[in-house]
Amino acid sequence: MPHPADSPVLVLNCGSSSVRYALLDPGSGRRTASGHAERIGERERGSLTHQGPDGRHEQRLDLPDHDAALRAVLDAFADHGPDLAGAGLSAVGHRVVHGGSLFERPALVDDEVLDAVARQVPLAPLHNAASLESLRVAREVLPDVPHVAVFDTAFHARMPAAAHTYAVPREWTRDHGVRRYGFHGTSHAYVSREAARLLGRDPAGTNVIVLHLGNGASACAVAGGGSVETSMGLTPLEGLVMGTRSGDVDPALAAHLRRVAGLGSDEVDDALNRRSGMLALAGAGDLREVHRRAAGDGEAAEAARLALEVYCHRVRKYVGAYYAVLERVDAIAFTAGVGENDAWVRQRSLRGLERLGIAVDPVRNQAPADGARRISPDGGEVAVMVVPTDEEREIAREVVALLGAQTP
Repeated sequence: MPHPADSPVLVLNCGSSSVRYALLDPGSGRRTASGHAERIGERERGSLTHQGPDGRHEQRLDLPDHDAALRAVLDAFADHGPDLAGAGLSAVGHRVVHGGSLFERPALVDDEVLDAVARQVPLAPLHNAASLESLRVAREVLPDVPHVAVFDTAFHARMPAAAHTYAVPREWTRDHGVRRYGFHGTSHAYVSREAARLLGRDPAGTNVIVLHLGNGASACAVAGGGSVETSMGLTPLEGLVMGTRSGDVDPALAAHLRRVAGLGSDEVDDALNRRSGMLALAGAGDLREVHRRAAGDGEAAEAARLALEVYCHRVRKYVGAYYAVLERVDAIAFTAGVGENDAWVRQRSLRGLERLGIAVDPVRNQAPADGARRISPDGGEVAVMVVPTDEEREIAREVVALLGAQTP
């Protein structure tokens, strides 16, 4: 088997309705191929975009589930290159959302690890099932290379007890693992480290609030390179308003709906995960469509405008809370699809925080740009940044670290 630092790593990053992937050089981060499959399991036909040696290839196809999407991704490599069998592949890295209390670092995948990932499905129903499909299909098609699971929860595993402990009966925590775990760990790790680099500072001495705003969304307070607080909890449902997830609600909601509407706990759980968030408020989970609706007239436009205000209000509330947790904030970093591309959300989410040293320069914020950049005024006490996340590169880095430690 090639040494992991000398050969490419295939990274498979399965989200709730998408698969992003990249064939990476672990040292430089250079991509030989990359792409994404979108709209998995949705009513509209899915799409697959593959960027390979001979250019960009796009297609529309039915993607009823993650099994079909993963097989389509592997077919794209076979059809458009590079050929994975001849690429000298050293490993496949898989993003797995929930490691529970079992995984505080990446793990070499075997049947025991697969069983453990399966046991976490109730904690992350939109994600761990997708990760299992990724692991199953990839191991079947690529059986001769190691497969490594990299867990979103691992970055948060050493949060202070005061941050991860729920005030619930102790036997729930002891017997059932009820605690706050946090998610988007690979993104928070990469973005916080990159924000420190852009400031010319050592991550060990830098405090950053990372706002990962995508279809799933979370905030994280990072102190000295480690997570000390994050918005998602036992499951990815807690925290910010998301595309289809409610974020924070009163814990008594399920009992209330059982009494007044006869809804069972599974029905409420399904609704809070799949039919809430921006979809419930505005009729669309994609913020681009919400903005389009908000620009119109009538009740639908009013609902969309309220949805955007609710979304930004929740972000702003968490920024203030995490400022208090960190005591000193060096940077706020927006990332992921909404955080990197939605200037209106960035400005609105930080409105009124000038007394905390937080301000957004409107010209810099609106300027078209793709890379990492500062959008706060010169001399601002807190640097406000846009830092494109690179979860695939972070996953590859962690895969190499694990396999390198095991290679003589």
